[in-house]
This record gives sequence, C-alpha cells and structure tokens, in this order.
Amino acid sequence: MAERVVDARGLKCPLPVMKAAKVLRELPAGALLRVLATDPGAPLDFVDLCASRGHALLRSGEVEGVFEFVIRASG
Repeated sequence: MAERVVDARGLKCPLPVMKAAKVLRELPAGALLRVLATDPGAPLDFVDLCASRGHALLRSGEVEGVFEFVIRASG
C-alpha cells in the first residue's frame, strides 16, 4: 500500500490538520499518511488529531522549518 502525502506547507491553522483529517477518513485501516506543514501550531494539532480519532502518530519531526508527520490510519 503506497503512502499518501498531504503537502500543507504555507497553510495556517486549522487548514493543515483539516486537510489531513479529510484524507485520513478516506484511508483504510493501517494505511500511512505523511503530512508536511510549516504552521508552528501543527505539532500540537497533529498530536490532538491522532489522540482524538484513534490514529497512530508514528513519527514527527522538523527540518528547516518544515514539520513532518507520519500517521497510521485507524480506519
């Protein structure tokens, strides 16, 4: 199964998490989603999204102002 990518760089809160949530609703359980975002609030937003919807936040990090999140969809 290929990893889906949401490029939300340049978007402000709440758009990155809203775009990701929409894609996660479409993915089957176990599918991976990689999100790129530059909004400084994104790390907390994605922790909250995963905790509230049962998704697994597998990895998060930041390189040169770009946050990357890898999420396993709960389905």
